[in-house]
Amino acid sequence: MKYVCPICGYVYDEKEGDPDNGIEPGTLWEDIPDDFECPLCGVAKDEFEEDTESEEEE
Repeated sequence: MKYVCPICGYVYDEKEGDPDNGIEPGTLWEDIPDDFECPLCGVAKDEFEEDTESEEEE
């Protein structure tokens, strides 16, 4: 599953994680701390949206 920041378009992909920000590949969205913020623009985790389009492609 992928989650998208509605402000800047940053995409968090559970398969890839975000190693540059300390999140290992395979980390589920629900396992990321609630205080997670978009690494590009600082939007809170609860503002992110599921990327339903990427699921249809797989």
